[in-house]
Amino acid sequence: MEQPIPSTMRAVALERFGGPEALALRALPVPPLGPGEVLIRVEVAGIGEWDPFEREGGYARMLGQTPRFPYVLGSEGAGTVAAVGERVGRFREGDRVYALGFLNPSGGFYAEYAAVSADLVSSIPGALTVEQAGVMGGVGITALRGLDDTLRLEPGESVMVFGASGGVGHVAVQLARRMGARVLAVASGDDGVALVERLGADAAVDGRKDDVLAAARAFAPGGLDAALLTAGGEAAERALGAVRDGGRVAYPGGVQPEPQGRPAVGCRSYNGEPDAEIIARLNRLIERGPFDVHIARTFPLAEAAEAHRALDGHHLGKLALRVD
Repeated sequence: MEQPIPSTMRAVALERFGGPEALALRALPVPPLGPGEVLIRVEVAGIGEWDPFEREGGYARMLGQTPRFPYVLGSEGAGTVAAVGERVGRFREGDRVYALGFLNPSGGFYAEYAAVSADLVSSIPGALTVEQAGVMGGVGITALRGLDDTLRLEPGESVMVFGASGGVGHVAVQLARRMGARVLAVASGDDGVALVERLGADAAVDGRKDDVLAAARAFAPGGLDAALLTAGGEAAERALGAVRDGGRVAYPGGVQPEPQGRPAVGCRSYNGEPDAEIIARLNRLIERGPFDVHIARTFPLAEAAEAHRALDGHHLGKLALRVD
């Protein structure tokens, strides 16, 4: 028997933009359901690498938006369908789903309920757990937009994933392998190297202490065909010296400092925009076999501020919020 939908819910909300201390647990109304939307009873929300920028008001300033407070963060999550809008035929109450809702005007996933466009809702692919699905959406779409839509990676090509043990990076390593590429993973720390090796990277190096340029030249003596950078800085710029003339470099918007590359290499920024087509493409790649979404740590909803502070420390993969 389905649970009744209450009028109010627990949510972590902002009354003003600011630091982690601005995140507070509150009782808020359950968001109204539009005709093309799905109301999700959220079990797990992902902590996005971009969430602090949103928390500080960065997106509101960048896009010229006037925010409405209380403001609920969270662009990805998973749980159970609680209700569907009148124009939604693909889902039923009780379905297990994951969803994306970046800058959702009705509120994000740091809450017990989220109303999301049905186009951005999907059944959980493969053998992913609800926890893995809840944190996978944003990084999965960002990785695939980079590898497939921006780099146009082809089977047999060599690609370097820089920042390979992070959220976007560790998913990108697995997707690139499924696309038939040879993957050099530049990870962070011994634990990061061990993770990407387990995920199937053809070669792995520690970007903190190893000579990445030498390792890349050994991996692809004729030069790397492509590189996906999920982090910037001196080490990243040095590593780009291993990309061949005519090669391609991509990095998600927000990577700082912005990679520069060199004139003979195309260096493109892109956004990880979700839509129904790329979600379906991502699901098909995941469903080809075992797929690991690594969760470093899960926090209860009330500890969202602590989860944001943890983003600044060394961790592998993703951080999660347990909502239910």
